[in-house]
Amino acid sequence: MKPSPKSLSGLTPFIRPYTTHMAFAGVFLVLAAGTTLAFPWFLKHLIDDGLATSATPEMLAHSFIELFAVAAALAVFSGLRFYAVSWLGEKITADLRNKVYAHVLRQSPSFFETTQAGEVLSRLSSDTTLIQTVVGSSFSMGLRNLLMGAGAILMLIYSNPVLMLKVMAVLCVVIFPSVYMGRKVRRLSRASQDRVADASALAAEVLNAIPVVQSYTAETREANKYVVSTRQALATALRRIRARSVLVGFIILMSSAALLWGLYMGTLSVREGTTTAGELSQLVVYVILLASAFAVLGEVYGDILRAAGATERLMELLHTESSVSTPAQPVAGRWPAGGSSLVLEGVQFHYPSRPQTPALSNLSGTIHAGQTVAIVGPSGAGKTTLFALLMRFNDPQTGQILIDGTPSQHLALDDLRSHIAVVPQEPVIFSGTVSENILYGRPEAMQQEVQAAARAAFAEEFILELPQGYSTYLGDRGVRLSGGQRQRIAIARAMLKNPPILLLDEATSALDAHSERMVQAALETATRGRTTLVIAHRLATVQRADAIWVLDHGVLVERGTHADLLAKGGLYASLAALQFNAELSA
Repeated sequence: MKPSPKSLSGLTPFIRPYTTHMAFAGVFLVLAAGTTLAFPWFLKHLIDDGLATSATPEMLAHSFIELFAVAAALAVFSGLRFYAVSWLGEKITADLRNKVYAHVLRQSPSFFETTQAGEVLSRLSSDTTLIQTVVGSSFSMGLRNLLMGAGAILMLIYSNPVLMLKVMAVLCVVIFPSVYMGRKVRRLSRASQDRVADASALAAEVLNAIPVVQSYTAETREANKYVVSTRQALATALRRIRARSVLVGFIILMSSAALLWGLYMGTLSVREGTTTAGELSQLVVYVILLASAFAVLGEVYGDILRAAGATERLMELLHTESSVSTPAQPVAGRWPAGGSSLVLEGVQFHYPSRPQTPALSNLSGTIHAGQTVAIVGPSGAGKTTLFALLMRFNDPQTGQILIDGTPSQHLALDDLRSHIAVVPQEPVIFSGTVSENILYGRPEAMQQEVQAAARAAFAEEFILELPQGYSTYLGDRGVRLSGGQRQRIAIARAMLKNPPILLLDEATSALDAHSERMVQAALETATRGRTTLVIAHRLATVQRADAIWVLDHGVLVERGTHADLLAKGGLYASLAALQFNAELSA
């Protein structure tokens, strides 16, 4: 869809809360435009009085004082207008940026399968900056010059209607070609913003994987890919700049022609004696105001077109509906103290990008409250998918998941997820302190609780060795910690949350043998009194489970205890044998 100035109507909900401030800005804008239009009128009297033989020095001084008073009023009103409009631009842009960011955070993972994080960041930064430029500056300038242009036309009609008709004929030659060229600028503006977003998305992806890039010595390849992307963005931007340059140059040329035509006709009138020198000066200033108003309006129109494209892109994000949402009338979860029961009834799920390949197929089973169930199986068996469905990152196409007898889709998302803790295989560490990272599980917790969770996760030993202990800044993605240390911070975070349901996705995969034994003991304590699902390959983890589910290509092929499944000699026995042989080889 081609952006148009109408696209800016999407900003209405963000402008509405500031109608009072907009009214004040409008008053100052009108006053500034009015004093600008009054200036030529007082200038005419000054010139005519100065040339008149009967004028006294007192009369001239009075005329100068009047003109200075108009200039002072113009300065005050212009300053107030600038402050009011700039304030509005900052507030509206901040509200828009916050709204879009909060909305994106609530999108389901399927949204991020098709939308790159770099593109979202580009919209939050460059697109909102364009909107800020228009709302906080260009739009006000456009209105001011529109008022001045209209006022100049009225004053010219009042002062010299014949001259005004000739000037208007010239201005009509400006308007129609400007509209035509403006459409081309509008299309190129949207395309330019899209190419910049593509380059930002590429850079964000590479920077987030910089260790892998460097380990494969791919720095030059990635730099070249970014060069190609920026060249495409530059080529599109240059086309937009050329089109807009032609538009601006055309408007200035024709506006200057209107100015010179008016000056020429006015000079002839003075020579003929039908116009005074003061009236000529007044007419010249009004024509200058009219011509400059049209020139500025051409610039503003280009900014508005770019902001319209930016608004469309942001509105696309705001109008994106998540595939997973809280029901209109959610049911309150029971969340018993001893853990929650989980029942899966014929769960069938496939990812939107792979509709022909089921990730889980007719999965049914019961996990009693307080049980620890290990989920095992080869890669691609559906283990992580099951966790995603339990967290309602996705919903099954058929079947349902019951939590304490209530379908998970009937629960509020915040209620559901606040009672589940996840320790992922690759722990996420935020760029804050140790305490802030652990508190992410329960922000209102006391520092004593943070320390208790760290001790339970066997993390306090290395935390106290850090330069500032719990106040140590960990850097971007926890680059100052080892893999095992990051994992123990993540475990402490989950233990602090103290949920009735705990999901462990290879929680000990990054630990050495010594750390694994400590964390295994911590996890054994953490799983008491709550329902725990563990994705694991190591026998040490699986053997402690109350039950084991074996998945293969999304199908639950076996279930039972470790001893029972070994006795069956099926898939689990094969996986256990491979693990046992690998441990012996190690």
